[in-house]
Formats: sequence, C-alpha cells, structure tokens
Amino acid sequence: MTPGVVRVGVIGVGAVAQIAHLPALASRDDVHLVGICDSDPGKARALATRFGVADIYEDIEDLLSLARPDAVVISTPNHLHEIHTLTALSAGAAVLCERPLALSAKGVERVIAAQQRAGRPVAVGMNQRYRPDVQAVRAFVHGDELGPLRGVRAGWYQFRPSRAELGWRLRPAEAGGGALLDLGLPLVDLGLWLQEGAVPVQATASLHRSADGVEDAGCALVLCEHGYSIFVDVAWRYVGDHERIWLDVLGERGSARVPPLIVFKELHGTPMNVTPTGAAGRENPVSASYRAEWATFLAAARNEVETPSLDDQLLLHRTMDAIYRSAREGHAVPV
Repeated sequence: MTPGVVRVGVIGVGAVAQIAHLPALASRDDVHLVGICDSDPGKARALATRFGVADIYEDIEDLLSLARPDAVVISTPNHLHEIHTLTALSAGAAVLCERPLALSAKGVERVIAAQQRAGRPVAVGMNQRYRPDVQAVRAFVHGDELGPLRGVRAGWYQFRPSRAELGWRLRPAEAGGGALLDLGLPLVDLGLWLQEGAVPVQATASLHRSADGVEDAGCALVLCEHGYSIFVDVAWRYVGDHERIWLDVLGERGSARVPPLIVFKELHGTPMNVTPTGAAGRENPVSASYRAEWATFLAAARNEVETPSLDDQLLLHRTMDAIYRSAREGHAVPV
C-alpha cells in the first residue's frame, strides 16, 4: 500500500453513501476502498462493481476483521450509528459517522468515552459546515465584520419525499425523530457552530406529527446566553416548485445569507453589498462540502491534524433533547 493511503470501509449503502460518500472517495488517490457492508448484499454488490470495490460484507464485524480498514464511514439507519461507531472504534478504526451520532445526549457521552479509550478520531457528517458559501459566512463572522451576532434564522423544506425514499425514517424506533432531526439538527448545528461559545439555555418547539408517528414538519427556537438565538423551520411535505434551504445570519452591523451567498454590512450608516465576487464557484456546494469533509477527516485519520473534539456534538444533542421535550410537554424547557 502506498504510504499515506487510507484503507476505508463503507458501512451502509443508503442514499448518502451512493450519491455523496462513494463518489467523493472514489475520486481520491489517497483512499483505497477495501469493502462495502450492508444487509442488502445485492445492493452492496452493485455498488462495489460500480466503484471498483473488491469485497462486500453483510456484517460489520466481518468487514472490520477481514478487510481491516483504517477508517470507516457509517451511513446506516440512525439507531445503529452509536453501536456501529463503538464497534468500529473497538477495532481501531477512525470513524466518520453520518448525523446523528446517537439518538440522545447519553448516547453521545458513551461514544466520547469510547473514543477517548481508543484514541482514534470520530467525526460527524455535518457536511453543511463545509459548504464554500457557509465557510465564507463563517469567515465574515470570525473577522467580526458583521458585529456581535444576534441570531440565526434557518429553514429546510423538502418536496414530498415518497414513503419508499423515507423508508426507516418513518419508523420512530429506527429514526429517533422525523423532519426536525433529519433537517433541523444540521441547521441547529450551524447556529451553534457559527457563534463559537454559544450556550443554549432554553428551547421551545412545535411539531406536526404524521400518521407514521414521526413529525413531518416542525419549528424550534433556541435561546442562548447574551441574547443570541437560533430559529429553525423544517418540513418534509412542502408543496412548491423546488426544495428550499436557507440560512440567515443576523449581526448588529451586518447580515449574511446562503444560498446564494449574500453579505451586507453597514458602512457610514448605509447598508452595502459586500458579497465576495466569485465566492460561489462553479462546483455544486453540496458536492464541494463532502469533498472538503473527507479531506479534513482523512487528515485526522492519518494523524496529520489533531483529533476533533466531540464536545460540540454533546451540546448539540442536549439541545435537541430539550427541543423534543418541549414539543412533548407543550412549553419552553431548559437545555
């Protein structure tokens, strides 16, 4: 094996593995795909043939013991993320786990304890952080060009995905939540990530539950210390001409929005458009986000950069736990 090449195993071959992870990995010279694992061997074999992977497995233990990957990506149903991460860590593999890392804050605590014992990196697939337009917004925030932040307002509406597309996401025991966990969690994550040091203190939420038992729409307001707030609004059953996703960042001296990237600053009492020219680039921002996510994770897997902390994921899941508790109880709750 060429020095610096990371042996990667793929666990779970749902949509995100097919359209994001496998194409990103197959395009890299520093990755050797050593196996694909899924409970559907036919699907695994078809993808292995498509991406030139020699071996498939139906059991994660077989992949870990026989293929001996240096790192794995986990894109199985939500309820398996925690146990699959713990299993991979016990075998000495670095882990990139799709969101959510676990179904509760307690689950994240167990992963953190295992990661500290194993001494191997664990990263969570928050690819929205790696979008080039979001990275540009963060640069404005960290440069204090928008002034102290007042809040983030964000939303994500998907156009009526079919029951077949949603699959296990409609089953509460496997999904852990519906549209708010699927679409809202990464937006709450961005709100906390953009305002470093944000301390959530209270959450209020309202969910619209479908006949399947998980919510197909919902909104949540998270209040933080020092007046900072995060509001998210999501829906799986949006009827419109296209999917909508947006993020507005509100500062005392400016604002930013994606997509598309638009930045305004107050200059001499007048709002001025200071959007960087050429910031959008030609590549689809979602594809670019997965490429950047993998570049960062592989550097950690090779011990070239410091292992990222999971403390932000623990804070995120404590916040999500409070959001769901608020929706159940019908009132604001502390985080």
